[in-house]
Amino acid sequence: MSVRIRLARGGSKKRPVHKIVVADKRSPRDGRFIEALGFYNPLLPKDHADALRINTEAAQKWMSQGAELTERVQKLFALVGLAEKPVIREQPKKSAPKAKAQERMREAQEKAEAARAAEEAAKAEAQEQPAE
Repeated sequence: MSVRIRLARGGSKKRPVHKIVVADKRSPRDGRFIEALGFYNPLLPKDHADALRINTEAAQKWMSQGAELTERVQKLFALVGLAEKPVIREQPKKSAPKAKAQERMREAQEKAEAARAAEEAAKAEAQEQPAE
């Protein structure tokens, strides 16, 4: 049986609260779980005491038995020091702007630089006039 440590969503509409649970890989997200290890409230500030609570002893026990961590739980455990931060994957190149969009962005950037240079020249000229 593959076991995974993951988040199970709770709370009301637009007010999420997550339980950190140990569950069978095949069970649904909010379905049956083996053990609850803690909870996470994403609406609270990260430094708030009630934003993240984890039973570290139980979490270490499950990790030593080979439970996999989901990426989000791994990030949360890294905040507490139970796991290393996950490697951030590179964004797909498919979603990068195409050639025409890149050309438009380049042109807009050049216009902005030219406007900035003209503004600086006008300021310098204005500063030189009263000095004379």
